[in-house]
Amino acid sequence: MTTTPQRPLPSGFSAASTADEVIKGVDLTGKTAIVTGGYGGIGLATVRTLRDAGAQVVVPARNTEGARAALKDLDGVRVEELDLVEPASVEAFAERFLAEGRPLHLLINNAGVMATPLTRDARGNELQFAVNHLGHFRLATRLWPALAAAGAAGGARVVALSSRGHRYSPVVFEDLNFEHRTYEPFLAYGQSKTANSLFAVELDRRGRDEGIRAFAVHPGAILDTDLTRHLDDDALRAAGVVDVDGRRVLSNGLHVKTVEQGAATTVWCAISPALDGLGGVYCEDCDISPVMTAEELAASDRPLDGPGVLPFAVDQDAATRLWDVSEQLM
Repeated sequence: MTTTPQRPLPSGFSAASTADEVIKGVDLTGKTAIVTGGYGGIGLATVRTLRDAGAQVVVPARNTEGARAALKDLDGVRVEELDLVEPASVEAFAERFLAEGRPLHLLINNAGVMATPLTRDARGNELQFAVNHLGHFRLATRLWPALAAAGAAGGARVVALSSRGHRYSPVVFEDLNFEHRTYEPFLAYGQSKTANSLFAVELDRRGRDEGIRAFAVHPGAILDTDLTRHLDDDALRAAGVVDVDGRRVLSNGLHVKTVEQGAATTVWCAISPALDGLGGVYCEDCDISPVMTAEELAASDRPLDGPGVLPFAVDQDAATRLWDVSEQLM
């Protein structure tokens, strides 16, 4: 486990809190943020909130034309080309940013794919693992000098978008790329989201002495985004976010979050003074999440019901192992 206790503070916020509410009173003038996938859904809401608070924001995007169109009304936001599945593209983006010589205060690893058909990148890595984890891993490690520069001057934070979907699977180190087991889209998604959480655990351990802290985030069920493009209502119903009449609700009867509510935990982890000196934890509903045991999960009718992170997603040994494996896969 991380040295920061994996239990609620409590923060004073809730699942209904919005990004604007959690950032109220915070001035980010002079700060620089990078938000991957920051031109749609909760990424766009995150960018808008950070910019309104004064931050200069860089949005890396594979579709730069679409990103610029989505962000055209936001001064102080710059779009740069980046394809997370292409190592050369990540390297080029990082080199361009580092050449500017400015510190990076906030790195928000927001972009991702979910429940895709079996696809592999050019190196044979399963696509969800490659995009959701490996691409962001490469990005963060290449941007480390800029993060360290901000850390030395008051602190840098890295926020990794995980998911309650991590409960579908731990990281299966013996078969990361589904070469020896049957491919199931949600198992692969779960593995990638567990990887996102473990990434935050180990990055925080490695970075804390340089003023770099990291957090993993479950944003909540937000269905009005491009992330669900591979899912029909049957798949969403099986996941517990569509009822028998096709209404998009959580399995416990609560409505899904708006994008502003979905962005709130990301923003809270990025800026909250309550998290000063803390890190390496999994957060949801604008607070540190409690731990859910395997027994509690097994007793639930739905794998995504109720708050909580499974121990395998915040395990320090697994986090260190994943970091080492990821370096080899780069």
